Amino acid sequence: MAKKCSLLLLAFVLYLIHCQSTIAQLQNKISAIDLDALHQIKNTLIDIHAVSSPHFFSSWDFASGDPCSSFAGVTCSSSEQPRRVESLVLGTGLSGSPGFAGTLSPFIANLTELSQLVLFAGIVTGSIPSELGSLKKLRVISLTNNLLTGTIPASIFSLPDLHTLDLGHNQLSGTMPPTISASIQLKVLVLADNKISGQLPRGFPEKLLHLDFSQNNISGMLPARMSASLRYLSASQNRMWGPLNCLESTLELEYLDLSMNNFSGGLPTSLFQPKLTSMLLQRNNLSGGFPPLAPYPYGPGSIIDLSRNFLTGELTRVLVGVESLFLNNNQLKGTVPKEYFGSLSLGKTKTLYLQHNYITGFPTAAESSWPPWDLVAVCISYNCMEVPVVVGIMACPSGIGEQISRPAYQCSAFHNRNTTPKEKED
Repeated sequence: MAKKCSLLLLAFVLYLIHCQSTIAQLQNKISAIDLDALHQIKNTLIDIHAVSSPHFFSSWDFASGDPCSSFAGVTCSSSEQPRRVESLVLGTGLSGSPGFAGTLSPFIANLTELSQLVLFAGIVTGSIPSELGSLKKLRVISLTNNLLTGTIPASIFSLPDLHTLDLGHNQLSGTMPPTISASIQLKVLVLADNKISGQLPRGFPEKLLHLDFSQNNISGMLPARMSASLRYLSASQNRMWGPLNCLESTLELEYLDLSMNNFSGGLPTSLFQPKLTSMLLQRNNLSGGFPPLAPYPYGPGSIIDLSRNFLTGELTRVLVGVESLFLNNNQLKGTVPKEYFGSLSLGKTKTLYLQHNYITGFPTAAESSWPPWDLVAVCISYNCMEVPVVVGIMACPSGIGEQISRPAYQCSAFHNRNTTPKEKED
């Protein structure tokens, strides 16, 4: 009797184990729709792997593997049954990883619980599936450093929770969809290094923090009012023009790069504020002078480049303390304030380029007052000083020319006229 009871107990225990195993399998079962979508995504991408490295898709074993626990780059929900794909990261992002070729499957849109879609660098071609606009839970779309073509699907900007859209370094064309401003939760927008043309939309989302559309073919002016929350703005190497008055509301800016465009007019006083420690406005048509403000406490790493513009008047103290300051190839005159020399002596300023202006005086001091030569780079050649400062010549960039001072007739003509030269000095 005891033996029979033991056998019955053993059978019951085995039954429980079987039930628990079955329940666990049911709990880990992925949605059939999501499973098919993963199949389709894999079929349209080619894993360009090095001989010594494994395939990214080597873990995608549809015969026996569990996509939610063993597929590289796939993250599923933990509570919903059947389980749904919530994050899809295609590639490793490791240095030297060649990524994928092929195209992006429109079947991605069947992953209706997807909140994050990332495609790391490779040579993926074709267009961005417009079907992505149906994935209402998407928060992050990052498809950078590939060869994607076509236009940006306007439907993407209707996603209610979209936080980050990074499509930089592809071959996208067309214009920016006017629906961008409707993306109320968008905080990061990167479209750099594409072939986008036309003019900007009338506005951008109010909550936008990071905006980068540099290295495109965009023309026209900046919107009349930029997002007040912006901290990073890069529009360099486009064909934009007009004044910078729209930046007066961007008091949170920390990084600004509008270099190599055709912007004109004066420098808004609002740009000279402590948070903005990287201001790159070189190679434009900016004019006017500097505001007579006291210097801000610029710290290590600060850089301001206003070179190759049409800035006039005398240099004020407003930029004292900037670590790397480039004011060369403008139309500045007068004497450089002594505080700039003091900032060099203290090691706060490490680069000061003032060459190719009409400056008539630079603070002089004993040779012993200068910081070590390997710690500073100062260039003040080709100005209108009667006795050029030798120390401001030795550190000039190569190719600046053999003339240390401007010819006297140029200085005389400049200081005796009220109009400014029509072309920038090279």
